[in-house]
Amino acid sequence: MTAEILPTHTPQLFQSAVRRAAELLRAGELVALPTETVYGLAANALDPRAVAKIFQAKGRPAHNPIIVHIASVEMATRCVTTWPEVAEKLAQSFWPGPLTVVLPCAKEIPDVVTAGGPTVGVRWPSHPFIQAVIRECGFPLAAPSANLSNQISPTNAEHVRKQLGAKIRLIVDGGQSQVGIESTVLDLTTEPPGVLRPGMIHEESLIAVTGDLVSHRRKPLAGGETLRSPGLLAKHYAPKAKLVVLDWRDTADLRSRIAHPASRTHIVAHTHIPSGEGFASVSVIPHDAEAFARAIYAELHRCDAAGAELIVVEALPETAQWRAIADRLRRAAA
Repeated sequence: MTAEILPTHTPQLFQSAVRRAAELLRAGELVALPTETVYGLAANALDPRAVAKIFQAKGRPAHNPIIVHIASVEMATRCVTTWPEVAEKLAQSFWPGPLTVVLPCAKEIPDVVTAGGPTVGVRWPSHPFIQAVIRECGFPLAAPSANLSNQISPTNAEHVRKQLGAKIRLIVDGGQSQVGIESTVLDLTTEPPGVLRPGMIHEESLIAVTGDLVSHRRKPLAGGETLRSPGLLAKHYAPKAKLVVLDWRDTADLRSRIAHPASRTHIVAHTHIPSGEGFASVSVIPHDAEAFARAIYAELHRCDAAGAELIVVEALPETAQWRAIADRLRRAAA
């Protein structure tokens, strides 16, 4: 199998790709779709056989649940048994967008989606293409990141093609993902709500709506435990190369901290830019959390494609804006 890749850059191509994606999804097939966070590997969330194909294609562990993507609050309420006032306020404030809310799941949601647990994560993505596909289908889509399990999430169609192009029928090219890392996941089954996975909607913004939050789990989970959210495994979002996060003052300080041959070491910096001499490459991502989030996965994909053996990422500021990116790098380095 070789995946068909459909462009979307004109209204005609967009509508044609929507119809083709919906046709395959109705038939129980998998389709890789763009979202504003990362590209998703989508299936009909109400069809357990279709969702099982996601786990098979990704090599995803069965205890890792999948977020359900919807295109209206009304569709979200059909996926859950309760829709509390705080969910309505969060939806009004952050949907469509990179926020997933976890609530008790409706009986229509198959166990394979929730990893057998009693809750489901629901999100209304802001990317116009996946919204159009969900509306065309009339059913919600189960859609984790469109990559092999635990590897770097894809932020463009080419990333998907390299990892899953031989396993799925269709990849829709909707351009580069504009957020660049996975959604914030907020558990609304606890009082106060708890952040299960940090994202680019920060805790401070959530507290303005919820009034209070439980700090997200700092300790990554090991395999085997039934999870309430994706993104909780100890090792996740990882490149093929070894990744380390380091702080350094200057080029000499950086070199003194690396035992690996510099010629096979790729550096990703934002503030203290080392000399490129001797290193395989030195990349610079702006010292801005949103720009860094948008670019970091693509940069890790590039390092892997270049044959990196070691990727050294400059340590991030310890502020709320950078918390989600630091979480992804910590798991990538595990």
